[in-house]
Amino acid sequence: MTPTKRKALSDAQPTTITARNPPWTYLKLQLLHQQHSTPSTSALQTPLDPLTARTYLSSALSQFLGQMGTSIPMDILKVSPEPSQSHSQSQSTDRTIWIRVPRQDAQAVVTAVSSWIGGAGSDMADAEGGVAWRVCAKGNFLGALVRGDGRDLFVP
Repeated sequence: MTPTKRKALSDAQPTTITARNPPWTYLKLQLLHQQHSTPSTSALQTPLDPLTARTYLSSALSQFLGQMGTSIPMDILKVSPEPSQSHSQSQSTDRTIWIRVPRQDAQAVVTAVSSWIGGAGSDMADAEGGVAWRVCAKGNFLGALVRGDGRDLFVP
């Protein structure tokens, strides 16, 4: 009986599992300044903190979906300033954040943040100009979204 059991175990095929409905969607967003006039460099160089990012995101969701939009759970995974790729004289920084939202709410969040512009002179924007979000990347798996290993997400 032992030889047949060994043969049966050696003929077994490996089992693969596919995650078809992941619970989360990950978004990489970039905060841009809409410059109406010549902005001061100090306003553009201030780092983006999680509280300000959350305020901007809540404003966008509230404007698009009302009270239901502000109830969408959202995790801010990372807030990081990155050097601007534009060749402007002001040496501004583009601020990037990584967030996680439930998969079923992802399309509403993308639509809300991509259509939102914080008005100039309001409590949601700098006095020199408005702010807006740009969706840089969206995906259901964080590893695939950051091109493989995800190391840049956890670098301080």
